[in-house]
Amino acid sequence: MEFFLCNFFVSKYLNYNGFIIKSTHAASLIKVVFMISKLKNIRLAAFIVVAVFWTEKSALAQKATVVKFDALQEILNSKTDGIQVINFWATWCAPCIKELPLLEKVNARSDLNAKITLINLDYADKVDKVNDFIVRKNIRSRVLLLDEVDYNAWIDKVDKNWTGAIPATLIFDPQTGKRKFVEKELKEGELEALIVSLKKS
Repeated sequence: MEFFLCNFFVSKYLNYNGFIIKSTHAASLIKVVFMISKLKNIRLAAFIVVAVFWTEKSALAQKATVVKFDALQEILNSKTDGIQVINFWATWCAPCIKELPLLEKVNARSDLNAKITLINLDYADKVDKVNDFIVRKNIRSRVLLLDEVDYNAWIDKVDKNWTGAIPATLIFDPQTGKRKFVEKELKEGELEALIVSLKKS
């Protein structure tokens, strides 16, 4: 009975906030469940499972690096292979948060050959809050916190038609210079289609 309840608890927790943990980490958690299944106190067992899961989750998640615009400019000017995807978001932006799983899905796909960079626009003194958010959502993409509060000084350098609204996503091919800019929330499959169309154009 104890094992059944622990296993049920883990199966629910693995889908926490819509982010699916990879099977290798799920397997390690199941091993933990087997180890603690003999505990009589089911609450203690469940607590141990959560603690182990949260530790692994924290270790896997990225941390935001606070940067100035010149760091972003380097990405914009890069001549690396593959498609670059730069997404502008903030923890207070509901549409931004809603589309993050879609960006994470693309980041995990090697066949698209696309690199995701998440540019966070929270204030720099909120970096701890941003890092807590990254851990909680298990974000694996690279995260840069852009410490540039004068948006009018740099948004035109990203795209001349950008009004400054977020979420906003720039997709470009560093080798050809071809690019697409989307100033709205991305929907399921939309980013993949934009990447493929950019490769074909």
